[in-house]
Amino acid sequence: MACKQAAKFFPVLKTPALPPGSMQGKFALVTGGGTGLGRAMATTLSHLGATVAIAGRRTEVLERTATDIHNETKGKVFPVKMDVRDPEIVEKSVDAIESEFGRLPNIVINNAAGNFIMASERLSPNAVRTVVDIVLFGTVNVTTEIGRRVINQNKDGCSFLSISTPYARSGGPFVLPSAMSKAGVENMTKTLSAEWAKYGMRFNVIAPGPIPTEGAFGRLSNMTMEETVHMLSKTVSVGRCGEPEEIANLAAYMCSDYASWLNGAIIDFDGGQQFLNHGSSFGDFLQKVPSGEWAKIEELIRSRTGKSKSK
Repeated sequence: MACKQAAKFFPVLKTPALPPGSMQGKFALVTGGGTGLGRAMATTLSHLGATVAIAGRRTEVLERTATDIHNETKGKVFPVKMDVRDPEIVEKSVDAIESEFGRLPNIVINNAAGNFIMASERLSPNAVRTVVDIVLFGTVNVTTEIGRRVINQNKDGCSFLSISTPYARSGGPFVLPSAMSKAGVENMTKTLSAEWAKYGMRFNVIAPGPIPTEGAFGRLSNMTMEETVHMLSKTVSVGRCGEPEEIANLAAYMCSDYASWLNGAIIDFDGGQQFLNHGSSFGDFLQKVPSGEWAKIEELIRSRTGKSKSK
């Protein structure tokens, strides 16, 4: 009840927070930009005047999203087919970006991700590898490919932002591959913030708490979206889940010139969830799932994504 009462004090503002034109002249690459948080961040950057390239594996989704964002913002939005897991494909995709635009992005948002809930004893090596390849190696592939070019060209520099999660540091039961991959992303960020700042690059992280998107929540729960949001809202001290536009506003600020001294920061953006000692947290809920029920949960999640999450 306390969390529900708290929610009325924390309204959601979905309009861009930065002044119009704050991103004029900027060129942003957003991986995983076709849906969910990536789409929200690309939309906000476009509203603020940036040219935006959205990258992902599904061309049709990217093209549809690019059209939708352009119709809303009137900005330049371009789809770029890219599989972040493959360094050769990343290299060719960045080649194509440079050829098309005559420049490198000076904002890179590493948002592409993969995750699912599963009891760790049911995870196969392939299931673990799939998440690690997307989340950790995918982020490293994109960051180092563009970073090396920034160093070699000695031009504009670049602001890199990666999307992590608070459980990258605390650990996350039932999301082992994601937890260990995001921890690596955060360590990469801190390392490069020290090593590559001299080349004009900044590296920061946002670690969001629960923000409902069909893709993420569909893979993370055997419940409906409404049930999942209701349950997770009880675990957040401000009484509600976050909204994609809220993380988009924070991301825009962190990548903007207003934050030019922000480097090596990891910002938890979770409504205080990690500090609320509440018996209904996601991990506590899953601890109560009988071992025999995991096969049913896996089957339901597989039906939503078309893939086996333990195998």
